[in-house]
Amino acid sequence: MIFTKEGSLIIVSQEKNSIERFLENLENEYAKFKNDNLVLDLLSFSELTPYNVISFLEIARKHKKNGKSFVLVSDQVSYDDVPEEINLVPSLQEARDVVEMEEIERDLGL
Repeated sequence: MIFTKEGSLIIVSQEKNSIERFLENLENEYAKFKNDNLVLDLLSFSELTPYNVISFLEIARKHKKNGKSFVLVSDQVSYDDVPEEINLVPSLQEARDVVEMEEIERDLGL
């Protein structure tokens, strides 16, 4: 796993592993970044399915309950194919924008 910290945001990416292994590693390392906003870069996974994205639902719920943003980045799956609880965007810049908007909403108490 590759971790890139940008302020209160951590971008997590993976090379040469399966999506299942990526999720397993994320769950094992979760305590290290539970207090940061998370962006999971799934762009390197060429055969991603809606089912793969939905497998992140439990950790997304837990992270949002913690008051932090959780955003997945993939251009392989449409956001229409996953539950509303999962923030799914096609680019890293859009993920940064979502995190910024959610930070503003939390600051305003919305």
